[in-house]
Amino acid sequence: MEIVDTFPHEIIVEEHVRIPVTDGLHLSAKIWRPKDGKPVPAILEYIPYRKRFGTKVRDAHTHPFLAGHGYACVRLDIRGSGESEGVLLDEYLQSELDDGVAAIEWIAAQDWCDGNLGMMGISWGGFNGLQIAALQPEALKAIVTVSSTDDRYSDDIHHMGGTLLGDNLSWSGVMFAYNALPPDPALVGDRWREMWLERLDHARPWIADWLTHQRRDAYWRHGSICEDYDAVKIPVFAVSGWTDGYTNSVFRLMEHLKGPRKGLIGPWGHIYPHFGRPGPAIDFLGEMLRWWDRWLKGIETGVEDDPMICAWMQESVAPNTEYDERPGRWVAEPVWPSSRTRAHELVLGPGRDLVEPGENIARRDIDVQSPVTSGLASGKWCSYANAPDLAGDQRIDDGGGLVFQTEPLEEDLELLGAPEVELTLSSDRPDAIVAVRLSDMRPDHQVTRLSYGLLNLTHRDSRQHPEKLEPGKSYTVRVPMNYIAERVPAGHRLRLTVSTVYWPLAWTPPEPVKLTIKTGESRLILPHRPVPRDDRAPQFGPPRRAPSPPLSSLAAPDHRWLVKHDLGAQVSELEVIDDRGIVRHDDIGLTVGARAVERYTASPGDFASAAGESEWTYTLSRDDWSIHVRTRTRLTADRETFHVYAELDAYEGEKRIRSETWTETIPRDHV
Repeated sequence: MEIVDTFPHEIIVEEHVRIPVTDGLHLSAKIWRPKDGKPVPAILEYIPYRKRFGTKVRDAHTHPFLAGHGYACVRLDIRGSGESEGVLLDEYLQSELDDGVAAIEWIAAQDWCDGNLGMMGISWGGFNGLQIAALQPEALKAIVTVSSTDDRYSDDIHHMGGTLLGDNLSWSGVMFAYNALPPDPALVGDRWREMWLERLDHARPWIADWLTHQRRDAYWRHGSICEDYDAVKIPVFAVSGWTDGYTNSVFRLMEHLKGPRKGLIGPWGHIYPHFGRPGPAIDFLGEMLRWWDRWLKGIETGVEDDPMICAWMQESVAPNTEYDERPGRWVAEPVWPSSRTRAHELVLGPGRDLVEPGENIARRDIDVQSPVTSGLASGKWCSYANAPDLAGDQRIDDGGGLVFQTEPLEEDLELLGAPEVELTLSSDRPDAIVAVRLSDMRPDHQVTRLSYGLLNLTHRDSRQHPEKLEPGKSYTVRVPMNYIAERVPAGHRLRLTVSTVYWPLAWTPPEPVKLTIKTGESRLILPHRPVPRDDRAPQFGPPRRAPSPPLSSLAAPDHRWLVKHDLGAQVSELEVIDDRGIVRHDDIGLTVGARAVERYTASPGDFASAAGESEWTYTLSRDDWSIHVRTRTRLTADRETFHVYAELDAYEGEKRIRSETWTETIPRDHV
């Protein structure tokens, strides 16, 4: 990565700018802008991850670069986070969006801003960029949304295909810990303790609230711009990566938005592309400058002539839980959906094969009933480029499912789009899920997962109005998988696996389920993309960034995924250790330690045994000031009910100033 420390504009940095918003509150911003004070466009990033230390390094790499090219970059902490006033009670509340609009109006009115704004952000910042764009504040002229979604229910960290995701618990644990942290006294002064106690008064495990909304109700429709794509009228640059959890929305945005738009999908996880891992990382800051120069400054940069979709076509690789680089090439489509992509059907044959459609395929019923622990090689729903969190060799999990595969391919096959499975099936229980995985089986029989999909079968007709299955009745359901761009070489086989469990990526059904799959009627639909003769995609330069802030590592990080099988107790456990180490931010004298441990346990034959737990510990210190916060959240379930247990302990120095516990039960609602 090229580190750039000289720019066309000399910049100044303001550490703590108080921006008035709604409810009489002020939010805290860090601002980088040209020193000469001449009015320039502004770029807002609006997230709750604590600019003081949480995103400090990433911000230093990104915002000075953009500011040095003639922009005022505003990194704003959401209410109740960092040094911003108020309390944070949930994701994407209307108060958050209203605060964002108020902040935009304030920024546009400053003498260093020319009245034109853009919003950029990854994940939460990508979400609220889309959501605030739909509110149409006058000064907001364009957005860059990375790793976000247009549909908070169907395609977010909480649910997939109506199933409850394991990352729902993981994410709740992250925010439980963040919300219990104080502001920095060096910025807010003596008010820090009052602000901290207010946050502790309102801190709670959000998963208890999320579980009261297990279907696609008004709670999830709020903030889902798919409810009205036409509300977003400004240019949108949507970005994601193939190992991210938010790839699908890029394609939907390209299909449904009406204004100028472009989509970029690389091999990356949940990370900005200039830090992209798996690589190759790209000069994403340069790409953003082209975007902002066009839509905020009116400079003709040619972005309107770029293809609508640019994607990294991945070459076949052996299965691994981490990659430094993914081999491949850039491909492009001028519009999406593309007229060059063809649906290629394969029938699930009675010999557990995938065959071309024909009149003489015999029909046969085949049963599948997976153990609770099917899915321990599934990896994380969303890879945070924090290895080893990708799916491993699928043979580990395929033994618990029903496997269909092709003969060795006679020629290379390129796929671009969303594979889909149409299953004709019946269930012996009223509640059931089905998990499908598409994989590349190499000549040495290693199996690399290409994509997967989940469907809560009670949601087969509606996410809003689920209906129980009638045991023994035949249904035809469609299970979409995540979008992919993959080249499968000749000599390899395609493999489709069907299972009734995918733990802990998805929560288990309430009791053992046997599905009967009707072969000869069920089929796999592949998005086949014949290689165009004029496949000329843009090429990107190597990544650039601004210099890092001064840091001292006081304790090394440690990140591990451990699968344990206690054969005597008949218990399997996935333990995820995410120890961020201890780091001192030398320029502000703040020392930060963070450590998380997640555990997912289950017994193979006991569906009431599935349990998940997330525990976080944070330490903050400077001179004689020190804070220690510990949170723990545990989720279990029986046939009828989810059970949430949570703990919060907060210390100032050696004194424990807050100790809280929560115990809540929430009825299962077709989940």
